[in-house]
Amino acid sequence: MATTYESVGDLAEALRRAAKAHGKHEELTGQEDPDWPDWYALYMVREHAGEELPT
Repeated sequence: MATTYESVGDLAEALRRAAKAHGKHEELTGQEDPDWPDWYALYMVREHAGEELPT
């Protein structure tokens, strides 16, 4: 699914939201996630599409 952002600021905010959510994800799993880029990408695409977000 193609995902676009209107501005650099919009993309930066999406990254911040993903980072915050990912921090909670790592707290739940109790370990660092070496595949965090994949998790961020999934989160951002789903968020943009209005779909269920990963936990």
